[in-house]
Amino acid sequence: MKKNRLTLYILLAMVLGFVVGAIVHYSSSPEFIKGFSKNINLLGKVFIRLVQMIIAPLVFSTLVVGIAKLGDMKTVGRVGGKALLWFVSASLVSLLIGLLLVNLLQPGHYIDLSQADSAGVKDLMTKNQEFSLEKFVEHIIPRSFVEAMATNEILQLVVFSIFFGIAMTALGDYGKPLIKALDVVAHVILKMVGYVMNFAPFGVFGALAAVIAVKGPEIFKFYIVYFAYFLIGIAVLWVVLLSVGYLILGKRIGHLLKRISSPLLIAFGTTSSEAVFPKLTEELERFGCKGKIVSFVLPLGYSFNLDGSMMYMTFASLAIAQAYKVPLDLGTQLTMLLVLMVTSKGIAGVPRASLVIVLATCSMFGIPPEGVALILPIDHFCDMFRTMTNVVGNALATSVVSKWEGELGPEQTDTGSLAA
Repeated sequence: MKKNRLTLYILLAMVLGFVVGAIVHYSSSPEFIKGFSKNINLLGKVFIRLVQMIIAPLVFSTLVVGIAKLGDMKTVGRVGGKALLWFVSASLVSLLIGLLLVNLLQPGHYIDLSQADSAGVKDLMTKNQEFSLEKFVEHIIPRSFVEAMATNEILQLVVFSIFFGIAMTALGDYGKPLIKALDVVAHVILKMVGYVMNFAPFGVFGALAAVIAVKGPEIFKFYIVYFAYFLIGIAVLWVVLLSVGYLILGKRIGHLLKRISSPLLIAFGTTSSEAVFPKLTEELERFGCKGKIVSFVLPLGYSFNLDGSMMYMTFASLAIAQAYKVPLDLGTQLTMLLVLMVTSKGIAGVPRASLVIVLATCSMFGIPPEGVALILPIDHFCDMFRTMTNVVGNALATSVVSKWEGELGPEQTDTGSLAA
């Protein structure tokens, strides 16, 4: 009942946020709208920051304990190999769906060049760094464990935690007290999740009201075709992912979607898959996935398996090329796909991270990088759907690997204890 109430409150918050934002947009001066948007968005920022404060300790404690519970390097390698097989396959399929649809539907030809958000893209360009092997390695390998925790660099935390977990497992009985202590830490953090999630409806309301107040519902008039084609791509990706999931999980795929409904709505409303990482961990364990699998596979998925973002990267990059009439042959497009496959790893599911990668990719392939300003006005609404898709992809990946390992148990009630 508590879970259903949270879902209901989030849905009501989304509707209320849209209505309030629209009223402010149509009945207020530009100065008031700017101030309202800035202030009401603080609700969303507070919720995201509350979640971010528990991400690093949760990833570290659960991943280390998960590796320790897997038992040995052979098991770690086997589970990791199965997870990476799913991640790579799902990423390639997502990128290919984006590539095929953008060539078939030609959404770039419908983009209105007069609607470019030049001011917004300047902020993205300050985050953009040209891709190089050196920067890629620096992004993966942490310079400092404390720095990685402070900046919530999930991929770097995963690398350190894997080394730490393997080393602790190698110590045998000597390391067991620390394993037990970190297990307690993980459960304390998961208890905090319940408290933080109570603020989710306020965060969703603030985030949606802020963007509608500034953009207004009429933003869809300018981008209706582009947005509709993007939704077709998301729908195709969902059909592919859920079909493969059904082949492996059978009828339990429906129970999985029901179980993760609250995390999906939170991701949809806040445009941050990072915001639901703790709650998703909890729900997957209650679905029947063993804690040792969830705590190992899910953090990896957040770095390597962002399916919705992957699809959007090829879709957006090629749409911008079409808008500027930049010719790209099939070979160049496939090369772009492979570059996106590499450069997108570790973007951690934070809002607008996909656009930073698109910006860098456009620069590499001779597409005007300022073209990102063309899709920026509608990006928040695209981000809502691709973030929700990221959550579905990672929930499926964790459940499938659990099934492959023979570690998918029966679904627990909400009052039951978490899987060990």
